[in-house]
Amino acid sequence: MNKIAVFIVLIILNCCTSMEKNNVARTNLLSIQLKEKQGLSKVEIKRVVIPQSGKAEYHLHPCSVVGHVVSGTLLFQVEGEKPQLLIGGEAFYEPKNKPILHFDNASDSESLVFIAYYLIEECEDLIVLLPEK
Repeated sequence: MNKIAVFIVLIILNCCTSMEKNNVARTNLLSIQLKEKQGLSKVEIKRVVIPQSGKAEYHLHPCSVVGHVVSGTLLFQVEGEKPQLLIGGEAFYEPKNKPILHFDNASDSESLVFIAYYLIEECEDLIVLLPEK
């Protein structure tokens, strides 16, 4: 009986070790605590390309937006916060109804590609362009 128990333990340990080797790796890119409760009714996902040295207009989003840079370098700044340079694989958060001062391609030699996830509550617009500062 002891030999069978040892054998079963060895099989379980071998399986667990094999599973650890084959597990999917998850890396936390961004964790945001939303300031207000949000009842999502829809999520829109957009792939956006900004050409070399291109800049998004001064804007805000009536919904929260999270996203990540696929390639290129992003100069990102929420109004009232410090600017950030983000590269491929890094994530960003655009708070609901907060003006975005910079969402610029920081490269003059390659396009900026990012994926944006719009967290929509009701019938909100995705973006509102603001008068230049």
